[in-house]
Amino acid sequence: MSVPFLFLLSAPSGAGKTTVADALIAASPRLRRVITCTTRPPRSGEVNGRDYHFLAPEEFRLRVERGEFLEHASVYGKSYGTLKRSVLDLLESGFDVLLNIDVQGADLVRQESRRDSVLGEALVTVFLAPPSLSELERRLRGRASDAEDVIQRRLETARVEAARWSEYDYLVISGTREEDLFRMRSIYVSEGLRRERNRYQLVE
Repeated sequence: MSVPFLFLLSAPSGAGKTTVADALIAASPRLRRVITCTTRPPRSGEVNGRDYHFLAPEEFRLRVERGEFLEHASVYGKSYGTLKRSVLDLLESGFDVLLNIDVQGADLVRQESRRDSVLGEALVTVFLAPPSLSELERRLRGRASDAEDVIQRRLETARVEAARWSEYDYLVISGTREEDLFRMRSIYVSEGLRRERNRYQLVE
């Protein structure tokens, strides 16, 4: 069995990272998702403790001050963060960990991984990029959940984020859901087979 690793996935809003992340977890028994904390209100069907930890802004701020977050960021006026202890607990229990976070959060995880040897050895980063800005706009409008000004803001943010794809270990250009899952699954399996992650010994 390979040493557990931290699989970080970023993508512009609307590129499909949540869909492919959910599918990857469903196809990978050893992979676990860390539940993110957020100050935004729950959407229809979301459950506290399953989809997110929904926190009041003041509680979120106190956790930031105590240094509890591996990463945290403000996105469209709401705060999001990943608890470092949650990640380490899963790794120590033998599970691979999936982080589905934006480019801001990925920056902070990289910074922390340079200070923490466990995270530094575990971290693998993937950027899921839309094939074009027009396709991203089509997907955003297809969700029918955002106002026009929000869509335009997301598209402008996507331009900036997509330009940073080379900071990641892997680039996946989004296609169909099946293609995205195949490519992500291929990266995930390959990383688990890396020499550095294995402690193989031939036994009698």
